[in-house]
Amino acid sequence: MTFFIFTTGCKSNQWDSYVMEGILKQKALTPSSMEQAKLVIVNGCTLTAHAEKDIRRFIERVRKLNPRAKVVLTGCHAQVYPERAFGADLVLGQKERFEIADLLGQTGRRSERTRDIPIENMPIDLHGCSRGNRSSEHSEREGEAPTALPREGATRAPLTSMTRFFFKLQDGCDRFCTYCIVPYARGRVRSRPLADIVEGMARLKERSVQEVVLTGIDIASYKDPSSGCSFTGLLKRLESVDTPARIRLSSVEPAGIDNEFIETLSASKKLARSIHIPLQSADAGVLKRMGRPYDQDFIRSIVSGLQKHVHNIGIGMDVMVGFPGEDEHAFMETHWFLESLPIFYLHVFPYSDRAGTKASQMDEKVTETTKKERVRRLRKLDAVKREAFYRRFLGERVSIIPEGKLYKGRFMRGYSEHYLPVYIPYQKKLENELIGVTIDKIERNLLIGG
Repeated sequence: MTFFIFTTGCKSNQWDSYVMEGILKQKALTPSSMEQAKLVIVNGCTLTAHAEKDIRRFIERVRKLNPRAKVVLTGCHAQVYPERAFGADLVLGQKERFEIADLLGQTGRRSERTRDIPIENMPIDLHGCSRGNRSSEHSEREGEAPTALPREGATRAPLTSMTRFFFKLQDGCDRFCTYCIVPYARGRVRSRPLADIVEGMARLKERSVQEVVLTGIDIASYKDPSSGCSFTGLLKRLESVDTPARIRLSSVEPAGIDNEFIETLSASKKLARSIHIPLQSADAGVLKRMGRPYDQDFIRSIVSGLQKHVHNIGIGMDVMVGFPGEDEHAFMETHWFLESLPIFYLHVFPYSDRAGTKASQMDEKVTETTKKERVRRLRKLDAVKREAFYRRFLGERVSIIPEGKLYKGRFMRGYSEHYLPVYIPYQKKLENELIGVTIDKIERNLLIGG
């Protein structure tokens, strides 16, 4: 039987699709194009209403182009909203999706509403990812740094190339921010055993992967099941074992960025000098309604510590606009605060009501028109931040790992340790090599190196 997996959402979803792909291959199923597949699996994000629309539109497309295919809906959306299946033949929740090979003969809903979900046990097989599978997550626009939250567009499986691998350390979240459905969609926090991570890192190095991105739903909550080793303890352990040359962190909650973490990042010879922080807002009232346990002083102290101890660190931040009760003063409080911070970039997105969250029941909803206007204003600030950060590196020497894709007919791109996207003249032989380049100029918002 042939199959195709369509994935929307975060890098953890990408990993989960990778695991499902390996399970199906072990059962002798073969990856295929969507139009030819007998089985089409939709691993769907449900973080926003837009993500839900992506699922519906894709299933409608499948029914039009491949009407005989069996459609399986799984992932976060299937876990929390299994009744909104958009005509899928089979609905599998988070526990059930890794039993997919044994459930293909069934139809209807197989989705248990529970937060007790085990972490999957999947060995890393770098040859197990099919380039035929697609996702609806945003690819980065040329000249921009990647962002940590899901957006729409095209991407690849966790093994994006032999250059970078997205390795899921943990799953689940117990924070229950009032706007977020993820604790219900992903379940309780659980972590991959430290020994498995160490083994996986060694295998990635053996297969010439140059960069691994440590990902999960809340990686700062990582805790080894047997020893209790913390996330910072894990980072220290990885410093002394075989790993790819560069280790990059995905989004890290503010509570996880303490002095020990900053010291570990500063002393590391492997950790990239970049970090993404989910700020969401800087207004005290909005943060309280969101259930986010920090204030401006705490965030400023984190940024100051990172700037002081980690040379030229690239700091990105998530910012949500239009949360219920966010008036113009509250929005401007966030804008002024962000304007004052020496950070690299912003990932700005509008608040989206999700049924089952506390925020969905709150009054003082912000209009869609106002949300769009606030997104526009913060993205303008984001552009200013990016340009200023870029200019800091003119004439500087940085290390990049060029990827194989051709850009604008003459460039290849690689990311620096600071998350700077640097473009150099295309030379196939440089793909997946850790090289030093000098940033010569900014050309149409692209950093050009040589």
